[in-house]
Amino acid sequence: MNDDHQRTGHEHHATEHGTEDEAGRFWEAHYQNRDQPWSGNPNAFLAAAVAGRQPGTALELGCGEGGDAIWLAGRGWRVTAVDISAVALQRVVERANAVGVGDRVTGERHDLARTFPVGTFDLVAALYLHTPFDFPRARVLQSVARAVAPSGLLLIVEHASIAPWSWNQDRGTPFPKPEEILASLDLDLTQWQIERLATPARRATGPGGQVATVVDNVIAIRRLTA
Repeated sequence: MNDDHQRTGHEHHATEHGTEDEAGRFWEAHYQNRDQPWSGNPNAFLAAAVAGRQPGTALELGCGEGGDAIWLAGRGWRVTAVDISAVALQRVVERANAVGVGDRVTGERHDLARTFPVGTFDLVAALYLHTPFDFPRARVLQSVARAVAPSGLLLIVEHASIAPWSWNQDRGTPFPKPEEILASLDLDLTQWQIERLATPARRATGPGGQVATVVDNVIAIRRLTA
């Protein structure tokens, strides 16, 4: 879950041992009780990753209410926005239509532990796929990597620290390093080019206006042409 308002209000989730109905009810209730206005600013890691790239097809996993998907569409990308919440996806479509990019944004509902979008994409973004439910992370991220088209970019961003407003306040929680996340993808690295492996720190603002320094894992890799 993205619990940082500076990251456009995404919520990212999939389940394995929790039932789909359980997860669906959880996230539907979350969005029904929250309608966060979008600042208009994209995720900074996403904006940096796509700077200078020719727009094409994009897949955003765990899109929440669609801030990044709409931002990409406004720059010419054709975006498939995926979330488990029908309420969130309805807001994505409504907001895309309201700003004139509805023809470039398609919403698809998936519990990523069970179903996955069909096709390959020039950009695949998995930003903060965190959840209170059990999550088969390695398996899902391997599916994420397979969705990248030749010459396409894969961007994975995950929390690497615990913010004061995070649902998990266990300071002993282990966070993998970017190199470990990359290794979990089980890729033939002769077929990929690493563009960024980093753990940047930044100032973040929580839902109650709290400010703290947090750390993220950032993995950006490009699939080479076939």
